[in-house]
Amino acid sequence: KDDLTYRHTVSEVRRESNAVVLCVMDTSGSMDTMKKYLARSFFFLLYRFLCTKYQNVEIVFVAHHTEAREVTEEEFFHKGESGGTFISSGYRKALEIIHEQYHPFLWNIYVFHCSDGDNFESDNPAALQAAKEITQIANLFGYGEIKPLGSGTYGNSMIQFFSQLEADNFQTLQIQRKEDVWPCFKTFLTKDRAREDAA
Repeated sequence: KDDLTYRHTVSEVRRESNAVVLCVMDTSGSMDTMKKYLARSFFFLLYRFLCTKYQNVEIVFVAHHTEAREVTEEEFFHKGESGGTFISSGYRKALEIIHEQYHPFLWNIYVFHCSDGDNFESDNPAALQAAKEITQIANLFGYGEIKPLGSGTYGNSMIQFFSQLEADNFQTLQIQRKEDVWPCFKTFLTKDRAREDAA
């Protein structure tokens, strides 16, 4: 019994010390420099916040268009792809990385996805299912739709579609300009499971 208690305590200490943030972003042709700048600003805030909260913070970059892959920070923000978008590919890759490297028993998991709202309609059900799976293992999962003023990308949106996802740790946000980043970030944090657990 004492041994079990010890192991449980050690695991809790490890989990309280460790966090991973998975930055997922649409890097298809429609994600231009301004959209990536706004996304980067949000990801930076999230990473810096987690560094104040946890002793050990790792960051993972997942880029997707119709396919997804783990990339370097440089590739994430500065390389784009032509073609369309399957949001589900980014979520599936994030889930794969979590399952292989970041067990929820030992890690606090934060996932945030930035996109401009474009997605092949046929992929929407798969994206919703993968999003549900992420909410089941993450402290916090967010979808940020990047729609700069005057960008002409208002026709497509996934925010209404994701309203079907009923999870307390899931938040959708819309970012139109750099002044939106901080208020959106604060809104996002209100859903943090770790904050609720500590209360």
